[in-house]
Amino acid sequence: MTVAIVRFGGSNCDRDAARALEHLGIDAEIVWHEDGLPAETSGVVLPGGFSYGDYLRAGAMAARSPIMDEVREAVADGVPVLGVCNGAQIGCESGLTEGAFTTNESARFQCEHVHLRVERDDTPWTSAYDEGEVIEVPIAHGEGRYEIDDERLAELEDDGRVLFRYCDENGETDADVNPNGSKHNVAGVLGDRETVAVLMPHPERATLPDVGPTDGQGILRGFRTAENGS
Repeated sequence: MTVAIVRFGGSNCDRDAARALEHLGIDAEIVWHEDGLPAETSGVVLPGGFSYGDYLRAGAMAARSPIMDEVREAVADGVPVLGVCNGAQIGCESGLTEGAFTTNESARFQCEHVHLRVERDDTPWTSAYDEGEVIEVPIAHGEGRYEIDDERLAELEDDGRVLFRYCDENGETDADVNPNGSKHNVAGVLGDRETVAVLMPHPERATLPDVGPTDGQGILRGFRTAENGS
């Protein structure tokens, strides 16, 4: 498979994503958003960074790039799509997933390692873990607070579309271990299809064994799992 990593003006985690995927034996190609998706695309990463300087709202301008029409068409064809950090903001802004990411409760840029609790183990992005397992990955964002109205969040939770929650090392969730004030400690959610996911933490920065924890590998292996239909 070939995963297209979409580079927008201001993206800065595209190379990290490419290296992490290639480490896992997954072919990856960085593509400039104006060039569109390659014909052989079998997966898409919307990487982190500060697309267009986060003007208007984080991810708002990139979400209106013509390539996002192609990404939505790919989603309809079952192509797996993963949005990370700024890519998660783009994913919400473009309607791939519900909700929005806004300014951290602290009003500060947060850059640290956090713990996540896996809420489901039967999606492509979480099948490498057990439900309730705690993993460690880094965050680096100023607008990572997940917001959605209470009624819609309840529906997402009932539908099993919450993938990860911020927690402590024992899997407990409360305000003290919520780095950005996200509603119900939500760190990652699914779109209408389980092949689409967005999350604020950076799995690509927790993949290479020579630079730290490797708990993010399972998330990126979701591209292979989705391709195999398991």
